[in-house]
Amino acid sequence: MSLNTKVPAPRAGRPTPPDPGVILPSHGYARAAFGRRATPQVMWHRPYILWLLVLDLLAALAASQTAVALLDKADAGFQDPAAPGGVDGMFVLVANLGIPLGWVLLLAIAGAYDRRALGTGTEELKRILRADVALAATVSLLALGFKKDLSRLTVLLVVTAALVYTLFGRFLARCVLHHLRRSGSRASQKILLVGKLSDALALYDVVTRNKAAGLCPIAIHLPQHPRPGETVTAPVPVYVGWELVPLVQEIGADTIAVCGPASLESYELRKLAWQLEGTGLDLVVVPQVTDVTGPRIHVRPVDGMPLLTVEEPTLSGISLVAKSALDRLTALFGLILLSPLLLGIAVAIKVTDPGPVMFRQRRIGYKGRAFKVWKFRTMYTDAEQRLAALQDQNESDGLLFKMKDDPRVTPIGKHLRALSLDELPQLINVLTGQMSLVGPRPLPTEDDDYQGDVRRRLLVRPGITGLWQVSGRSDLTWDDAVRLDLHYVDNWSLTYDIGILWRTMSVVLARRGAY
Repeated sequence: MSLNTKVPAPRAGRPTPPDPGVILPSHGYARAAFGRRATPQVMWHRPYILWLLVLDLLAALAASQTAVALLDKADAGFQDPAAPGGVDGMFVLVANLGIPLGWVLLLAIAGAYDRRALGTGTEELKRILRADVALAATVSLLALGFKKDLSRLTVLLVVTAALVYTLFGRFLARCVLHHLRRSGSRASQKILLVGKLSDALALYDVVTRNKAAGLCPIAIHLPQHPRPGETVTAPVPVYVGWELVPLVQEIGADTIAVCGPASLESYELRKLAWQLEGTGLDLVVVPQVTDVTGPRIHVRPVDGMPLLTVEEPTLSGISLVAKSALDRLTALFGLILLSPLLLGIAVAIKVTDPGPVMFRQRRIGYKGRAFKVWKFRTMYTDAEQRLAALQDQNESDGLLFKMKDDPRVTPIGKHLRALSLDELPQLINVLTGQMSLVGPRPLPTEDDDYQGDVRRRLLVRPGITGLWQVSGRSDLTWDDAVRLDLHYVDNWSLTYDIGILWRTMSVVLARRGAY
């Protein structure tokens, strides 16, 4: 890609950008303070939020009707013998209007409609959970204030049903949004990457691999001219020596992403933030401390200077005990509920190919302890003997052997792998404490293969699913897989696990990266 150092012809209706290198004067005042109305550039979220409002209203209404239909005492505290049917009209109003409107209001207060939390990640889930807790507290306080003797079971059912129905609606909405983003719709932010070419390309690779995140890089701006004779190669146009705000407006971007610590000096970043006020453009800064998120990061201002505090990852304590208990209970109920499906798969494997139904292989798990993993057999019985002849066709660059059209996979095994059904027997490993529902995948390697940073994968129990599986699975490089696993180890929490389990459903149904 050639380097652009000249200003292109301006589009119709847009002002001509200044000469390269010219910095617009900024006095540190918000542009809107002079009466200029801020014009938002990112517009995809408006119709999306309207649909979420409709879905959330319907979810709360459905929760109320579920309680009325299932519980005889749902109207406790609202009986009126003089009213038709013995039910106070206030109950009908509260059930059909008060709860839906109150639920949407609490979601808004919790930030569940904030554009930055929608469409990807677990932050949306956290805010919905906070709103659900607030709903239970609000209903209880109102019942106490108005002296209504409500049925506790009714309150519990309404709160639980509202949460379940809302999460289901958000899941469907997110699936539609992700589909639109992958098909190249306007439901994404167009980004100008600012920084050294290596930093910009690293961010480009991450965001383009996960199109569902809604970030679409369209250009790169370098802070300095390349050295004489240096070749600049990039998948998008590259600019250098321009003033950023006019450039963003000219190329049609709506977000500036500053990549890496050496991209802009602190005073330049502050002036850029001033210039963006009132333009409707977003500013994203990729921190120097990467792959650390969530509660481990705290900002503490000292004399106007923000200090970023990175706490040590918590790999023990009550949260770990709760995770282990939840894993084993879920595995137990999962094995009971899925027993007909497991039996059907076992019969299908036995009928279509002679040999054992189960495949057990030595894996390295928590703190380097070896164990035997349970899986449905998806390969022919001589697969291990045929591996050496296929090593030169390995499509993986790491410790694993991966091949899209592996001739060792049985016909039924291809379908089992595509839907990850061959992994279901690993619930046995979860029940025995050898694995977890969520964590780094256990690899068919030896303990000595885990050297350096890779060994941090063994600080937590391996999982049936994990961040690696929901971010590309077998389509990822080994370095990307390790980076994602280490990110999980450094940032894990129960909420994070729930978010990964949620994303796993859509990944499995889409059959992405499974072979």
